[in-house]
Amino acid sequence: MSASRNRTCRDAGGRTPVRRNASLRGRQGGYSLIEVIVAFALLALALTLLLGTLSGASRQVRWSGDAGRAALHAQSLLDTVGVGAPLQPGQRTGEFDDGRYRWTLQVSPWTDPLVAGAPDAPAAQQLYELALAVQWDDGGPRERLQLRSLRLAPPDLSGGVL
Repeated sequence: MSASRNRTCRDAGGRTPVRRNASLRGRQGGYSLIEVIVAFALLALALTLLLGTLSGASRQVRWSGDAGRAALHAQSLLDTVGVGAPLQPGQRTGEFDDGRYRWTLQVSPWTDPLVAGAPDAPAAQQLYELALAVQWDDGGPRERLQLRSLRLAPPDLSGGVL
């Protein structure tokens, strides 16, 4: 190897000079204030989106529970109509759960639209349409359940309507 490769540069005092970047002398390591502010802003934005998503999910869970409970009340009411007393055309109203759920039941004779002109036999069984509406909270479009069903009533041999 050549001798020039092994030489080191020394100053007049025999010391090897240490080169330092002059721009780094006054600056310490770490983050600047603007970097910290941007990081906090991004964190706040991410938390806002996360909390908004969780809030929407909790509203949907509550709505689902309310709608499920309304459906159970409606099914229970429809199961009892015409069981203890004969079906009578008309309208009835009531409440479930201390007024949280309100219902309206409309009972009316039903005729088949395909055979609307055919005469009714006096001893024939009668079909009734049951239209049940259940509302909760303010009764808005998403807080309403409407059901329709048909119920077969035995013939009234005494001449009255059952």
